[in-house]
Amino acid sequence: MIANVKRAEAFADVIEVRFDCLRGDQIETLRSQISNLKFERPLLATFRAREQGGNREISLDKRRAFWTQPQDSFWAADLEEDVIIDGGNYSEKIVSFHDFDGLPGYLNQVCERLAATDADIIKLAVKANDITDGISVWNLLERATADGKQIIPIAMGEAGKWTRILGLAHGAYLTYASLDSGKETADGQLTAKDLIETYRAKELNQNTTVFGVIGDPVSQSLSPYIHNAEFAAAGVNAVFMHLLVKDLDAFIRRMVKAETREVELNFGGFSVTMPHKQAIIPHLDTIDPTAVKIGAVNTIKIDDGKLTGYNTDAHGFITPLKAMLGGVRDARVAVFGAGGASRACVYALQQEGADVTVFARDLNKAKAFADEFGIKYVQLTTDHRPLTTDIIVDATPFGMKGPLEHESLFIADELSGIKFLYDLVTSVVDTPIVRAAKAAGVPAIGGLEMLIAQGVKQFEIWTGKKARPDKMREILLTKMKG
Repeated sequence: MIANVKRAEAFADVIEVRFDCLRGDQIETLRSQISNLKFERPLLATFRAREQGGNREISLDKRRAFWTQPQDSFWAADLEEDVIIDGGNYSEKIVSFHDFDGLPGYLNQVCERLAATDADIIKLAVKANDITDGISVWNLLERATADGKQIIPIAMGEAGKWTRILGLAHGAYLTYASLDSGKETADGQLTAKDLIETYRAKELNQNTTVFGVIGDPVSQSLSPYIHNAEFAAAGVNAVFMHLLVKDLDAFIRRMVKAETREVELNFGGFSVTMPHKQAIIPHLDTIDPTAVKIGAVNTIKIDDGKLTGYNTDAHGFITPLKAMLGGVRDARVAVFGAGGASRACVYALQQEGADVTVFARDLNKAKAFADEFGIKYVQLTTDHRPLTTDIIVDATPFGMKGPLEHESLFIADELSGIKFLYDLVTSVVDTPIVRAAKAAGVPAIGGLEMLIAQGVKQFEIWTGKKARPDKMREILLTKMKG
């Protein structure tokens, strides 16, 4: 623990020491060691019971006894309501409330209760299962400010990460981060490195334009790493983050549309991923002609409160394919999958004169898709080897991180005669189908180049500035390699 405190001093403003992570017989040893050492950063002491997010069972009497002892080496204490104390020699006291199950309906009453204590700072951390769950805790910022109280509002979980990133810019007293990935002390915590370097949380303000990728899931998206680096390089006061949106209608109504939104976050636009690429269309004020023809939107720009939809997937898909093959006119192409990404691929291929067939498990979906684009269709079954195809485009979830990560549409023996394979999954290592293609001697690429090409187009739409594709590639490869 001492070694980690020393490591954290390189970039942290305050370092939290979690005494509940120690055995009872180690607590006095640590206290003694800390009192004999000099630290460059102020220390925050925490000794939390398991039901409040602590690391082990601790009785109320033991917690009270801990807090009443002098803690001269610590700047502040993070306490709970049941152990608010007068002693301890702390410059500041934080009183905390945690709900790890969801959003309690009595949050305002809890805030009033905490504000009535003699604590200097109040902290409320609740679990967010969807992005809009964070609204109630976020709006306590304004209330606490009016009451003259400092507050730390946190929506825990993937859906609440936006409260951690934007908190400081909107008046939160502080925000928490982990020292290392995998060592988080609460669900949804980012690493200090990402919070400071990727999201630039300490540089943001209320005028910062907020962009993000909306979808479910979104945690696998690498877009924050490339877009935030481009914002910084271009001198744009903006931030890009993951926005876990399950209920799209509620998100647009409660957080985006000017006439109905309940928070003011200064949204400038979104990247849209599954399952919202088609569902988003009714919420738009205008839509780009290319996106109309594709029937799917992956990019939104907000200007004067109006939402305009675009599709950069088609550009992102075809750009690296043409770079590899020179062109695809008259090429026979089998596109596997009938989702939003497939629509962009088919549109781009048709624009280049390719002969396209779509394969999908759902026969009705495949037929409707094919009828819309005027192409052939085949139901995707266990026997789906495309004997007369030049190019395979895999737009299915096979190979994507998760349950299907090790699955593949084809093995190497089934790919003889194919001239090129394009897997849309973004991965630093070859996906199973790309490995199969290479084993069969078939040239193949993954989704990394598509991600870069469509990201370049998105950045230009949002900012009017040119992005740096080579730098994007460098950042992505570094991140994906860990």
